[in-house]
Amino acid sequence: MKEKALQNIFITFILKEWLAIVSGAGLIITSVYTKHLPVYSIRELQVLFILFALFVVINGLQSSGLIIRISKSIEKGKLLPLKLVLSVFFLSMIVTNDIALIVIVPITLNLNINRKDILVILEAIAANAGSALTPIGNPQNLFIYWYYKINPIVFIKTIAPFSILFFVLLSVTTLFIHVKSEKSLKLQKVDGKSYLYGIFLIILLLIVLHLIPIYLIFFIILFVAIFDRKVLIIDYSLLIVFIFFFGLADNIRFVLNAAINSSEHVFLFSALISQLISNVPAALLFSKYTIQWKALLWGVSVGGFGSLFGSLANLIAYKIFINHKSTSNSGVFTVKFLLIGYLAFFISVALYFVL
Repeated sequence: MKEKALQNIFITFILKEWLAIVSGAGLIITSVYTKHLPVYSIRELQVLFILFALFVVINGLQSSGLIIRISKSIEKGKLLPLKLVLSVFFLSMIVTNDIALIVIVPITLNLNINRKDILVILEAIAANAGSALTPIGNPQNLFIYWYYKINPIVFIKTIAPFSILFFVLLSVTTLFIHVKSEKSLKLQKVDGKSYLYGIFLIILLLIVLHLIPIYLIFFIILFVAIFDRKVLIIDYSLLIVFIFFFGLADNIRFVLNAAINSSEHVFLFSALISQLISNVPAALLFSKYTIQWKALLWGVSVGGFGSLFGSLANLIAYKIFINHKSTSNSGVFTVKFLLIGYLAFFISVALYFVL
């Protein structure tokens, strides 16, 4: 009996943390193959630090009862799927796709409704599609915008058909999603700390927008460590996945640097490579080989769809969902996530060639 219990624990762990296991194994294998230890940039370390702080602050808002209160208030209105998905779409244009999902997905998961799996998948697509429209919507856009010195109006016009198409598709799709109430959630009393965590969230958003210095995060973490340590219990496995993933991306980039010598088919190559190393390093990689920034912008935008690795936003939405207490079947969710993600991927590829 004890052996069977241990086997069940082991199988449950594998199913839940397969992403960390696969990315960790990939990091080790590519490091041995290339005889190259991955190099982590200051920017990547800053991303990890900001993500850690965001998870802590959102956890603080959750424990204070504010997120459940917001969820209950949203639940009362009409067109709930449309409101949630479009909230992510427009929010991601301003505060990046990652943060939009970190804020909206927990609210979605605390709703008293079914179909939350489909809503989270559509929110991930909305985050990638909405953030593509502005130079500050995601890291790869910001890089391309600065690297090629693009006029902001030209930038938006170039990628607008991509974002507009998915705005229409997502809007129409959500109208066909009929949600119904499940068992009622117990409404928590909102305590005074919620206001403080709300201020912390605003500070983090200002840091992401480069309006205030990043070292202010230390004061947030210090406060939490002294006065509210239970909030530090977050999904550290997701941060470990990012550490493995950044290292794996660096190793693959190291291999490709020696293999690519042409700027032809920039769109397809950048979209496909994004499936393996995500669209941020793909943008950094292909910028060295091409002046065709429009094809590159489209390629890394489309590349955010599809695999869990296509965009860091995908990883965030996926991990938040499968680690939530209401999640019962992560395997089925994974299949749905990939099927819908690759449907969006192929629609985007077709749109590029039609245009």
